[in-house]
Amino acid sequence: HPDETFNIWDREQVLADAVWTIRKWKPDVIITRFSPDRAGLTHGHHTASAILAKEAFEAAADPNRFPEQLTEVDTWQVRRVFWNTSEWFYRRSGQTFDPSDKFRIDVGAYNSQLGLSYTEISALSRSMHKSQGFGSTGRRGQVNEWLALIKGDMPTDDFMEGIDVSWSRVPGAEKLSELLRQADESFNHEHPAAIVPLLLEAYGELLKLDNVPWKFTKQDELEEIIRGCLGLYLEVVADDYSVTQGDSLSLKVELVNRSEVPVTWKAISIQTPEHRKLWSETLDVPLATNKIVTETQVVAINTTAPWSEPYWLEKEGTVGMYRVDDPLKIGQPENKPFLEAGFGIQIENQFISFSHLPVVYKRNDPVDGEVYRPLAYIPPVYANILDPVLILADNTPKTVRVNLSAGTENVSGTARILMPEGWQAEPAEIPFSFTQKGASQLVEISVTPPKKASQGELMVEMEVEGETYNRSLQVIEYDHIPVQTLLPVAKARLNRLDIKKEGELIGYIMGAGDEIPSNLEQIGYQVDMLEEGDVANGDLTQYDAIVLGVRAYNTVGWLKFQQPKLLEYVKQGGTMVVQYNTSFRLVTDELAPYPLTLSRDRVTVEEAEVRMLAPKHPVLRSPNKITEADFEGWVQERGLYFPNEWDDAFTPILSSNDPGETPKDGGLLVAQYGEGWYVYSGYSWFRELPAGVPGAYRLFVNLISLGK
Repeated sequence: HPDETFNIWDREQVLADAVWTIRKWKPDVIITRFSPDRAGLTHGHHTASAILAKEAFEAAADPNRFPEQLTEVDTWQVRRVFWNTSEWFYRRSGQTFDPSDKFRIDVGAYNSQLGLSYTEISALSRSMHKSQGFGSTGRRGQVNEWLALIKGDMPTDDFMEGIDVSWSRVPGAEKLSELLRQADESFNHEHPAAIVPLLLEAYGELLKLDNVPWKFTKQDELEEIIRGCLGLYLEVVADDYSVTQGDSLSLKVELVNRSEVPVTWKAISIQTPEHRKLWSETLDVPLATNKIVTETQVVAINTTAPWSEPYWLEKEGTVGMYRVDDPLKIGQPENKPFLEAGFGIQIENQFISFSHLPVVYKRNDPVDGEVYRPLAYIPPVYANILDPVLILADNTPKTVRVNLSAGTENVSGTARILMPEGWQAEPAEIPFSFTQKGASQLVEISVTPPKKASQGELMVEMEVEGETYNRSLQVIEYDHIPVQTLLPVAKARLNRLDIKKEGELIGYIMGAGDEIPSNLEQIGYQVDMLEEGDVANGDLTQYDAIVLGVRAYNTVGWLKFQQPKLLEYVKQGGTMVVQYNTSFRLVTDELAPYPLTLSRDRVTVEEAEVRMLAPKHPVLRSPNKITEADFEGWVQERGLYFPNEWDDAFTPILSSNDPGETPKDGGLLVAQYGEGWYVYSGYSWFRELPAGVPGAYRLFVNLISLGK
């Protein structure tokens, strides 16, 4: 629900961000994906985004709203706001879709230059949502999308009606418009450089314009078109993918003019994010047709720039908001490059500065060939804690592993382990000395908790030549996105639990993937990961409980065939705990020994009240007595995809619901089957246990201790 979203977000600040974006980019039309008026029918943040778009329509044009922005941008009146709706939105809420007051757009048009329809292109884009499993198959032919007016004047036939998108809306652009028209009509894909003289003349006219909206965007676009028509290759490659303050970095510059047009290299500069120039040189080097020109330069890294991590992660935020102190960064999809190259190029009689080109690292991969990676600015030393959440069931000391690594050559100093009150670390200080970049030192720290329940953080600080560093380093690397460098503070969560447990050996069938096996091992269980052969041919009676990971019945095909064996294990006295599944693409409809029906019911408010429906049931009493306090400190949500129908053999244990919604009683269902226990739970153990939530551990232990 959007009310929950606005309780988590700073609503006024997010609105300010939306207004800033509108004032900066000056759109004529805004299209929202969701409706501002259908709260409760989709995720709260979906609806909230549409509500804010509607509010921003008014606020962006009002000089009294967020006036502090007006030193950098002007007010802007958007013409219209539409909701991109569909029959599906109405059908799922039991309403009838009426197209008479909506605008139809055929998005299935074919782009002959790209050889794809726009629906095929959109499928390629959607298929980049790898972590959400959003792969899509392209559609061809007519595909209708519908727009419903939210704000602005109602057009008659075309949603862009009355909006001039030509150069005639820009004063003084008549000649520029004519030159671009001539270039477009004269373009020959076999001889693209033939229109460069027209493009250069148009470029000169563009520079004469006042700083009207879109000028600088169009300038960047025209520069790219000129480069493309010339086949002008400009690149600066570093000999390493990361640097720190004081390092030397070798840069290789490469230029190629793949046209007959006269081109001369006149200047080069390399600068840091704060515009500090590390190299600046004027030249006069003609670029002969298709002849490579190269130069090598060594630069010394001298900068006050922040580390190379997403700018919204530089400062610690709140549960719902990032902290960004520089308002000019708001709306940027990613950081600017750590080093940018600028090339001064003379093309015939026109000088163009091709600036803001990223300095990159490049290597040759035996399989993938040429592979690029952004250049990262990192600390000279960093610490990765290999056990980011330490859970202790008693006051027996446990080991935390810390990997100290060198971000540069010849670095030495002392690492200090900082502990909360009542906790002890041995050793508390660790000297380190590295001669090679990338070298590491694995340190084992013995952590002793207090005798009573306690929570806190272990932190690592490293001192080098009087400077203190406290970062870890995480690299995110996938084929479909550029390499991402994260530098979070080096810290681990400590949690001394007040917990009792029964049983020792747990069998675990992994589903879509979660961390619960290692979480259970931290509190003293032995966990065996079970594959099909283990279930089909093994002795399951040795296990005190068998747990199925999240979405196991959606992702593990062999469960269709081994489900009878698992239920027989329960019947003979075993305990089986099944975590949430979705109703879509189940490998078997017989999830349980008795009928139950999965739904989309969920409780998204992590602070939502949890009511005990069966307070005397063993699952709430042994070995840990569960109280209201055990539902404090949960993260992200209570649970999802709760069953909404179940056989009388099940006992519903807990009830919860989001504000304004009906109680959801199916989140934890327990049934006796034969001599054993079957548990189905939609509560989000896969989030709560890795986050170290004490009450979640206590209740989950009760689940796997049933019958003991």
